[in-house]
Amino acid sequence: MTYKPQDTYFKKAKQEGYRSRAAYKLLELQQRYRIMKPGDKVIDLGAAPGGWLQIAAKIVGQNGRVIGVDLQSIQPLPERNVILLSGDITAEEIQQQITQLLGGAAHCVLSDLAPKLSGIRDADMARCLELGRTALAVAIELLRPGGALLVKSFVSNDLQIFTAELKQYFATVQRTKPEATRQGSSEFYFYAKGFSARPNTTPSL
Repeated sequence: MTYKPQDTYFKKAKQEGYRSRAAYKLLELQQRYRIMKPGDKVIDLGAAPGGWLQIAAKIVGQNGRVIGVDLQSIQPLPERNVILLSGDITAEEIQQQITQLLGGAAHCVLSDLAPKLSGIRDADMARCLELGRTALAVAIELLRPGGALLVKSFVSNDLQIFTAELKQYFATVQRTKPEATRQGSSEFYFYAKGFSARPNTTPSL
């Protein structure tokens, strides 16, 4: 399948003022699962260029708050309920800063983290899994009980293992693929809800 960077969703995003076509993935998943609600505190990992931030800000409203974190800087957004941080999400000081800015634990962690692909399948899949585990580690540290995690993943041989890891901390774990996903892409998302800081030690595959 030929990759077309300027597909329908790319053009639609430009027309409707979204910073990325990925905004439509989050819109679709929000409609499907009601991941966020007004007043929620949300963390967006790998937030650049800001498409998901725009969607999340609208959903949580002025009584909610969205923290966007990325290694690269993000152009400021007009929404007053969005705070941008540049840095490594695994760093303790960044996590402490997020907690302070949110005023407590988060209702939801969003992660659209993806590696720069090398073309070496095994290396790329290993890096994808590493980023998924990074998002899970952040969720364990910063989510409130009952919270949710939406994390990007890719088809690989280690999915069963990662699914079991998610099920240790979340009551429900589902796999889903938005229609806005690029054709030919192996990406999908895990939606995990019902967070518990005490891991379930019973294997669940």
